[in-house]
Amino acid sequence: MPRLTRRLAAAALFSLAAAPALAQTAWPTQPIRLIVPFAAGTSDTIARLVGAEMSKALGQPIVVENRAGAGGNIGSEACARATPDGYTFCLGTISSHAINPAITPKLPYDVQRDFAPITQLAAQPNALAVRNDFPAQNVAALIAELKRKPGQTPFGTSGVGTSVHLAGALFMQMTGTEIEHVPYRGSGQVTTALLTGELPMAFDNLSSVLPFARDGKLRILAVTSAGRSQAAPEIPTVAETVPGFESLSWHGFFAPAKVPPAIIARLHAEATAALASPMVAQRFQELGITPVGNTPEQFRTFVASEGERWGEVARRANIRLD
Repeated sequence: MPRLTRRLAAAALFSLAAAPALAQTAWPTQPIRLIVPFAAGTSDTIARLVGAEMSKALGQPIVVENRAGAGGNIGSEACARATPDGYTFCLGTISSHAINPAITPKLPYDVQRDFAPITQLAAQPNALAVRNDFPAQNVAALIAELKRKPGQTPFGTSGVGTSVHLAGALFMQMTGTEIEHVPYRGSGQVTTALLTGELPMAFDNLSSVLPFARDGKLRILAVTSAGRSQAAPEIPTVAETVPGFESLSWHGFFAPAKVPPAIIARLHAEATAALASPMVAQRFQELGITPVGNTPEQFRTFVASEGERWGEVARRANIRLD
């Protein structure tokens, strides 16, 4: 919590410093479009929670537009190419803004050139989940099972190049196992496949599978954070069996690159205020999501470092998004 408090304080100072310039603008005077480059799932939930709080302060509706496809590239390109007038911004994730540049031969946008970072909204662990009748009861038993039957156990994710796909790739690299990747179109489909028995195991966002695990409909063997999640401290981490393993999913807001700085500052101010609101804070806690709320420059630096880290994992796994 002290680190989070410092981040939110720095965010508030950044927003106050830009207030005089903002006062000279008449923005916003019409509804604002928030592009989410994924289907229903954790990304959509985060965007709608924060966007709803922001719209109250801005005095204009924030209309969420889901533009899924190509691992987030379609919606992200639409955001990058939008008129930079402050009436379009988007949700970006570890997939769209850190992994895809490394795995897409002709990415239709440049993360550093085409976007103005607003703030990182959240970070959360992924989860290694299995259907209820899966024989392995823990990560050690799972690794033994996978080594006994190399390549014969499929694992599902919400798509090629997503954070959960890379979590699976990292898991294989660090454990010396071989698992067949089965991509779905969104987290909801992955969960359904686990519940119906279509899939034996999956890497998915913790918030997507935790409610079903608590209802006894599937099992979570481990979370992928370095330490246990405050939302479910009873669930062990992968790192307790595979030292050094860590995979966090993150989400943030971006605008087209040439949006005026005063508007970026206002979006930043309202986004970080929304993260501190009781409604968002409570919902994030229930879902195992940690709010962040850093400054635009801090977020830009973070995105670059994530691109380097996960780009190397993707190259080692020969993951390509054609």
